[in-house]
Amino acid sequence: MPDAQVVTWIAEKYTAIEADLDERARRRWAAAEARSLGWGGIAAVSAATGVSDRTIRRGILELDDPNAAPSDRQRQPGAGRKSREIEQPNLKKALDQLVSSGTRGDPMSPLRWTCKSTKTLSIELQRQGFRVSSVKVGQLLKEAGYSLQANRKTIEGNQHPDRNAQFEFISKRIVALQKNNQPTISVDTKKKEVLGNLKNAGKTYRRQKDPIKVETHDFPKKELGKAVPYGVYDIGRNEAGVTIGISSDTAEFAVSAISRWWKRLGSKSYPTAKRVLITADSGGSNSPRTRLWRTELQKLANATGLIIELCHYPPGTSKWNKIEHKLFCHITRNWQGVPLETLEVIVSLIGNTRTTSGLEVHAWIDGKNYEKARKVTNEELAEVTIVRNKFHGEWNYEIRPAK
Repeated sequence: MPDAQVVTWIAEKYTAIEADLDERARRRWAAAEARSLGWGGIAAVSAATGVSDRTIRRGILELDDPNAAPSDRQRQPGAGRKSREIEQPNLKKALDQLVSSGTRGDPMSPLRWTCKSTKTLSIELQRQGFRVSSVKVGQLLKEAGYSLQANRKTIEGNQHPDRNAQFEFISKRIVALQKNNQPTISVDTKKKEVLGNLKNAGKTYRRQKDPIKVETHDFPKKELGKAVPYGVYDIGRNEAGVTIGISSDTAEFAVSAISRWWKRLGSKSYPTAKRVLITADSGGSNSPRTRLWRTELQKLANATGLIIELCHYPPGTSKWNKIEHKLFCHITRNWQGVPLETLEVIVSLIGNTRTTSGLEVHAWIDGKNYEKARKVTNEELAEVTIVRNKFHGEWNYEIRPAK
């Protein structure tokens, strides 16, 4: 048997070339060295390199039989451990049953009320007797066409039979007024925002390991209050005015925001306007069923001399309101990852919202406190000059200035 010096000499040679050898080359090199040493060579090479004697013997067989391992392969066909799905033919079926959408309705499903992470799924499969890791579960899910997906809002509930007809009516009215250079606006209230050094969804670029530090708990502070953004989007000019309120989202606040837009932007853009078309949702502060909404619009009509035409979207279709995807989504993107600490910060972020299509946004603060649930008497409502359209007058109507 070769002495210790020979083993050391083999180890030095192996260390020098190990990084350049793949599995097949390592096996055949060890076999060649062992053969050159004669009797005891396999044990010596194994001790020097750490390659098992079984591997070295397989290498010697390959040297004697060049066809034993083709040059384009590391191992013989079929060599290596079989994949888990081959070892366990029912593995894929069991996994599919756990994650299939059809199990959602089964209250007895083992993962009905559990987050279906790859780790959770592997644990459940192991409980059923399978041998599988979370990494393998991820691979099998990908092969089967599964991916991580969030909920998607697509079910609108019961649709009004004239839903599409109302959309078409609104579209025709917008075209008609724009043809005569009359303002057409889309209005709505954006989500209320709690003020303070609190976490805001989204990410923004900063130096590595230097995130904006915010408070651990998102508890609202009464002394800071909330911001109530009410937007008025000019459909024809791709321009918007957003009023940030500090109290309640009432109909009085909504009309005040529209009035502010008219005084600061609309009257300058449309100096010869005789009427304005307002498209709005059917709920919230601009609901057509709200008495205060109509009485405040009457005051606006009297003050401006404009005929105010209203077209409301059918219930459950607020996402089709143009202001949602022409203004609010861009505001949200512009302030993502930035704490909304003060009203001034919100005004700056909204006012600096821009798009490649040329959107221009102006923002103002309304510091007035608006009374919630303010009552409107029958006498006040009787003063509203309202003319309802023949087509769904509850959605389409005009409020004319008092004579």
